[in-house]
Amino acid sequence: MENKYINRYKNFCRSLNNLKKSKTADPDADFVLEGTAQNYNLTFDLSWKVMKDILVKVLGINDIALGSPRANLQAAFSNKLIDDDVWLKMLRTRNLLAHDYDGAVARENFEKITTVYYDVFYKFKMIAEEYFEKGMQEEDSFKA
Repeated sequence: MENKYINRYKNFCRSLNNLKKSKTADPDADFVLEGTAQNYNLTFDLSWKVMKDILVKVLGINDIALGSPRANLQAAFSNKLIDDDVWLKMLRTRNLLAHDYDGAVARENFEKITTVYYDVFYKFKMIAEEYFEKGMQEEDSFKA
């Protein structure tokens, strides 16, 4: 696997670890809602791009339009990378957060982000790990 794709996967894992910190944070504390919303958006964007990397680079699926998050989610679902329609709700939340100028959407979705959505990201991480760990091992064997 190419370095670019492995780096994106590692960035997804780091972002997910940062999102985990929000699980124990006080949403009323300074910058917690804003930080959680930004980290959620980053984690979501990296997750669908990691899905795209697996679909194209590992599974060899090139005949579908993978330019948008929705198309990637549908392809990932069809190819059993994800198994829950909550991803479309997560996309909607991400889109709403992009225009959340007063923090209302972040406040309304904080608990869902730090529980349900975090767990869905983590489940995908475990699936993606199988693909990327194998790719990283193959890359290391070429360096030796």
